[in-house]
Parts: sequence; C-alpha cells; structure tokens
Amino acid sequence: MSDDVKAGVAAAKAALAGVPAEPGAPKQDAILTATGVRRAFGGLVAVDVAHIEVQRGAITALIGPNGAGKTTFFNLLTGFDRPSRGSWEFDGRRADRMRSYQVARSGMVRTFQLTKALSRMTVLENMLIGADRQRGERLWAAPFRWLWLKEEAQNAARALDLLERFKLADKRDHYAGELSGGQRKLLEMARALMLKPKMIMLDEPMAGVNPALKQSLLEHIKDLREEGMTVLFVEHDMDMVHEIADWVAVMAAGQLITEGTPDQISADQRVIDAYLGAHHDAAQH
Repeated sequence: MSDDVKAGVAAAKAALAGVPAEPGAPKQDAILTATGVRRAFGGLVAVDVAHIEVQRGAITALIGPNGAGKTTFFNLLTGFDRPSRGSWEFDGRRADRMRSYQVARSGMVRTFQLTKALSRMTVLENMLIGADRQRGERLWAAPFRWLWLKEEAQNAARALDLLERFKLADKRDHYAGELSGGQRKLLEMARALMLKPKMIMLDEPMAGVNPALKQSLLEHIKDLREEGMTVLFVEHDMDMVHEIADWVAVMAAGQLITEGTPDQISADQRVIDAYLGAHHDAAQH
C-alpha cells in the first residue's frame, strides 16, 4: 500500500472514529445527508429511511438482504426516481428536486447493477459521451468546428488516459457490446470519471464479474478514495466489504437498521437477524 493510499485510509478512519454504530449517526463532514426519504409503490413501501449521512472521502458500503430497497434508494438519490416524500442535500446543495443529469453535473455520479454501456458504439465513443457540456453537441455551435475542436481533443485525451488506467485502451475501437461483463463494469466506472465527480455511487460493482477482474475492480475503487472522491457502493459480498469499506450502512425492509465499521456490522445481532431471519432463530433452538 502506497503512502498516499495509507494517508487516505487513515483520514477516512479518523473522521469516522467515535461515530456511534447506530442508524442515522452524524458524521464529521457529511457530503450527503438525507432525511425522511420514503418511496411507496401503492401499498408497498420500498424505502423509508429516516436519516443517513455519508462521510466525505470515505468508502461506505450499503448492504442488506435482497429486496431491502438499496437500489431504489440509489435511484431516488440520483434523480432516476422520485420519492413519495423526503429531502436530501449533496455537498451543501439541496438535491432532491434535481433531475438525474443535474445530479451528475453537481458531482454525484452513479453506475448501475446492469451496465448501461451503449453496445453499438465503440468503447472510446462510450467514454466521450460521458463528458459534460460539450460545445460540439449544441446545435448553434456544431457548424463552427474551431469553437469546440480543442475541447474535443482534451476530452479524447482524458478518455484515453482513463481507458489506459482501466486496462481497456486496446479495446478503444471495439464495440462496447463485444466486452465481457467485467470489462463493461470497468468501462462504466471509467466513463463515470469523465465527469470528475466528487462522489461515485456503485450499484453492485462485482455482480457478474469473473474472479480475474474482481481484484482489479477492488483496486480501482480504493484508488478513488486516494484521489479524494467519496464512494458509496451496494454489495452482497462481505469479503469485499471487509476489504475496502471504511463504514457500512445496513438496510432491511426499506429502512436503515444500523451503521458501523465492517467488524461492528459483522457482529451486530440486528444484521444477523435481517439476513438470516427465521433460519437463524431456528438454528438457536
């Protein structure tokens, strides 16, 4: 582990030291704060989070059994769905009324459980559409190539740098649909970084990824923290959570039931009950 990575890990752990292992625990420097967020589909309440804060500069895992509401919560926070009620702030600005593209422009970018790579576009083209506010895309500016030529070159250079970093440079001219599931995950993460986000939200980044690429993805996520980004990710693999998460928030039946360090969460009876339920009770008798 490099000195920079060690410093990033130490800073995140220091910021979270002393934070109580309880749902909605206040953080020293929260980049995201959500209160009273509820989403109901008819009579089914999918999300009902009273309060949550996400520590700036840390890697936070959001875990819970299937159907806990994790992805729905992500969709709400990033403007891909609308809450029945509730409010949240990102980096000091109210974000609950923003559309998804406005959320991304504000610095909070997310990936999806099922990757959204545009399969009939090349890998490089997928990267370039991730760049924001491109002059060449404006109708009035399109004929005046000199206005956006330099910007286009800068975006292409950044895209190629990111593809090199994610070991996809040799795939730049391949169609995204030709990539493996793991490579598409890498592409989606790289594309998200085109916006230079303050916070990146990863929805099950390891789902469908073969073991050979898992470690690579883990290292990339750690690198995000080293670069000063905040990471919030949904994951079921507790080995991965223990390896990279500074903090863990646990959802069950739409609610945030507890928070804490990975070690605290692993020993928390509320978490054991949420995951195992009646099977766990039966094993005790």
